[in-house]
Amino acid sequence: MTTDTLEAALTRLRGLPMPELIAEYEKVFGRPPRAKHRAYLAKRIAARLEEQRLGGLSGLARRRLDALMREIDIPLGPPSKPAPERPSRPGLPPVGTVLTREWRGREIRVEVVADGFVCEGNRYRSLTAVAHAVTGAHWNPTLFFALAPRGAR
Repeated sequence: MTTDTLEAALTRLRGLPMPELIAEYEKVFGRPPRAKHRAYLAKRIAARLEEQRLGGLSGLARRRLDALMREIDIPLGPPSKPAPERPSRPGLPPVGTVLTREWRGREIRVEVVADGFVCEGNRYRSLTAVAHAVTGAHWNPTLFFALAPRGAR
């Protein structure tokens, strides 16, 4: 097949309605698609058509790829160091993090725990509550504990 007819087939793909695009995917791959996103289906079908009509990897390229894949060390067990546990609310530091802040001559240390925060032996549900207990006034915890760069606040 020439490049011109391949180009025509690819152009035809872009204009197909979704039901026909799904049917074309099933014809090319022999199974229904898992995702039904127009651009994804068109790209996958186009890649398969190009591979079928122009040929896949050369024998040399396939052997080199196989050799590289054998060199990759993929760990099969659990990770050596567990990832830090993330708090349930986005934007907060991971559990186990210790936040420090100098406030009026004293150092404030807050430990992030699974169900809140610990400061000076007291447990709080939020950083706002910690900042209020320390200062006696309402503070935005992101500002008080400098959790974001100044321009990002």
